[in-house]
Amino acid sequence: MYKGIFILYLVCFGCYLLFTRQPDYFDGEKIPATIHWLKDSASGINIPKAVYKEGNITYAIDARYPLREWKEGDTLTVIYEIAKPSHAAVYRFWGYGITWGELLTSIVLCVALFQVAVAITSNPTPESLVEQLDYKEEKKRRYKEE
Repeated sequence: MYKGIFILYLVCFGCYLLFTRQPDYFDGEKIPATIHWLKDSASGINIPKAVYKEGNITYAIDARYPLREWKEGDTLTVIYEIAKPSHAAVYRFWGYGITWGELLTSIVLCVALFQVAVAITSNPTPESLVEQLDYKEEKKRRYKEE
């Protein structure tokens, strides 16, 4: 039962990751970009931005994410929506593929499913316990008699 719960968790989480990415993993375009430290319009501090060009228009997206260190001029890949090139993300496993919130939520769900499996299998009803104790495996013949 525990293996089944874990396999179900992996399948569901894998499908979730594949089909919920924004921009879409299957329909998005990948394009090279360069890191430039630019002023953030909201806070006014310099932050790393991935700058890429689509057609004649230059776009810049925030490239900050925990456990990432960028230097000026680093090259990377950006994935964007074809219909709306300004909607893009840095194409890396951490940040695009999976985020901290998703990782923590999935771990909590896995532990919860495991606890449910333990609760279901560890406390059988008295009727099923009696049935299990009374069960006798019948001997099966190796070959059919004709």
